[in-house]
Amino acid sequence: MRLRLEFTTEPFDLEEPPAHAVAAREVVVAAPLDSVDVGPFGNTVEGPAEEVVAVVDTLLRRALAAGATRISLQVNALPGEEGV
Repeated sequence: MRLRLEFTTEPFDLEEPPAHAVAAREVVVAAPLDSVDVGPFGNTVEGPAEEVVAVVDTLLRRALAAGATRISLQVNALPGEEGV
């Protein structure tokens, strides 16, 4: 199964990326995912279910440790993908 993860970390800072956003970016860029799109207001990654779930765990831990006060996640199973 393949998953798409969309996430944001808060609080926002329009002047420069806060430490929690940098930590989250480092997690997804270093992960063995098929697609990574990092933007100023939202981020999207795609990959095998096991990899995406592992990224969620690491992302939550590191972003919270770096000062995130809120992390919003949405995970979708991609159409046409079967099994876990």
